[in-house]
Amino acid sequence: MIKLAGISKAFGKQLVLQNIDLTVRKGEVVVILGPSGSGKTTLLRCMNFLERPSSGEVTIGDFTVNCKRPAKKDIHTLRGKTAMVFQQYNLFKHKTVLENVMEGLIVAQKMPKEEARARSAEVLLKVGLSGKLDAYPSQLSGGQQQRVGIARALVLNPEVILFDEPTSALDPELVGEVLAVIRKIAKEGITMIIVTHEMSFAREVSNHVVFMDGGVIVEEGKPGELFHSPKEERTKQFLKRITPELNYSI
Repeated sequence: MIKLAGISKAFGKQLVLQNIDLTVRKGEVVVILGPSGSGKTTLLRCMNFLERPSSGEVTIGDFTVNCKRPAKKDIHTLRGKTAMVFQQYNLFKHKTVLENVMEGLIVAQKMPKEEARARSAEVLLKVGLSGKLDAYPSQLSGGQQQRVGIARALVLNPEVILFDEPTSALDPELVGEVLAVIRKIAKEGITMIIVTHEMSFAREVSNHVVFMDGGVIVEEGKPGELFHSPKEERTKQFLKRITPELNYSI
C-alpha cells in the first residue's frame, strides 16, 4: 500500500503540488493523466524522494517518511521499496544489457554476482530480451532499451514500480512493444503507478485513474467511470481534446 498525505512541492515561489492525498492499494495499477505542467512527474518523483516534497508524508507498506524532516537513512529505505522507469533509458553505455540489469542487485542489494546474473537473465527473458544479453545499448532500438530499463526495475523486486511516461521518447512504431511488456507485468499483480499520455493503454491496463491539473488532483476513479462519465468540467475538457472519439457534455 502506498499513501500520500498532504504532499506539497514548491520550486522557489512556484507551488507545483498542492496538498496531494492519494492511496494506492497493493497490486493496483494507477495511471496519472493530465496536461503538461500539471505536476504528474513531480508527484511521481516525490514518491521516492528524487524530488523532496516541501511537506506531507509518504508511506510505502509499513514505512512512513515525514517530508519536512527526513533522515537520510529513511530516504534510503523508502527508495529501496521502489523502482523507477524513466522517459530516457539511462542505461550505462559501456555495460552490456545483462550488466545493466545486474548493477542494482550487486551494488544496492549486495547480491553475489552469479546469483545476480541468473536473476537478471530470468527477468530479461520475461521482457523478451533473452537474445540480447551481451549486446550494448548502442546496438538496441529505443524500445529494446526501454525494455532493459523495465527489466532493471523488475529485477529489484520492489514493492512498487513508478513509470514516468515510459513511451514518450520512443518512435511511434516502437511504443507497442513497451506497452505489451507493461501489460504483462500488470497481470502479475505488481503495484504500478504510471504517468502516460497513452489513453487507450490507460483505459485498458489501469484499476484506477487520477487526473491532475494545476498541481492538484481534479478527479479520480475507475477507468470506466472517469473516461466515460467524468464529473468535473476540467476533466471533460481534457478528455474531449485527447480522446475525441468519446463524446462528453460540457
